Amino acid sequence: MKTIKFGKSDLDVPVIGLGCMRLTELERWDIPQYIWHCISLGVNFFDHADIYGGGECEKLFGESLKEIGIPRDQVILQSKCGIVPGWMYDSSYEHIINSVDGSLRRLGTDYLDILLVHRPDALVEPEEVARAFDELESKGKVRCFGVSNHKPSQIELLKTCVKQELHTNQIQFSIPFSNIISTGMEANMNSDGAIDRGGDVLNYCRLNNITIQAWSPFQSGRGAFVDNNDGYPDLNWALGEISAKYNVTKSTVAAAWILRHPAKMQTIVGTMNYYRMLEISRAPELELTREEWYRLYLSSGHILP
Repeated sequence: MKTIKFGKSDLDVPVIGLGCMRLTELERWDIPQYIWHCISLGVNFFDHADIYGGGECEKLFGESLKEIGIPRDQVILQSKCGIVPGWMYDSSYEHIINSVDGSLRRLGTDYLDILLVHRPDALVEPEEVARAFDELESKGKVRCFGVSNHKPSQIELLKTCVKQELHTNQIQFSIPFSNIISTGMEANMNSDGAIDRGGDVLNYCRLNNITIQAWSPFQSGRGAFVDNNDGYPDLNWALGEISAKYNVTKSTVAAAWILRHPAKMQTIVGTMNYYRMLEISRAPELELTREEWYRLYLSSGHILP
């Protein structure tokens, strides 16, 4: 499995990671086997959050990892905190500390490789976040930090107090859900794609050596787009032709499209299907041509000025 440098850290991460939000969809006895399957493919990066399954996903993962006996240093564990399901976000010192302690207990580990602030909190106090990060780092509970779904200005606000490097920003990104691309391509135009919804987050992350983690790489914002011929017929036609050329699946091509971008992103996939993970794990081996990359971009409904 191809790896990339994680932000400014010394950590090397696989370009494909498993998002564990849907882990509870598997039968309990299948979970250890699926984790082993992913690791055997080189997918040893596991993305969690304290809210996934109400904490059950972390608990099941921790139990399963212990059952299969994989050494802790052979896997990379990331979790996120800051969402109180259903009614608010909370990035206070107390909430971050309590959330991490809960994640560590459920995962059965002494430390997280990476902790992310899950969503921007309207009531964020950077001093509180900084105090929590300092304590977690000094006690060895978290080794690297980052954010999720943040704009550049929100990251800069945190950096007024947070002294740790913020190595990653996990944001939604796929072929059709790619405003971070179109806002630059359609600069100074009146088109919908020119609307900057992310604060030029793509270029900001590249300029600051922040690794972009792409979540929902097979979703459009209106549901799945792969094999959705009603919603994305042109895109699926293009995916079909390119996948046939390389003897891979459409999902492989869709993931390869993300990895082809020179920002050196990491793709977080949420599949709980053995065979689909096998297909997606082939994406790093497939380097799309410039022509193929643009064809997929345009076939999803984007334009070129």
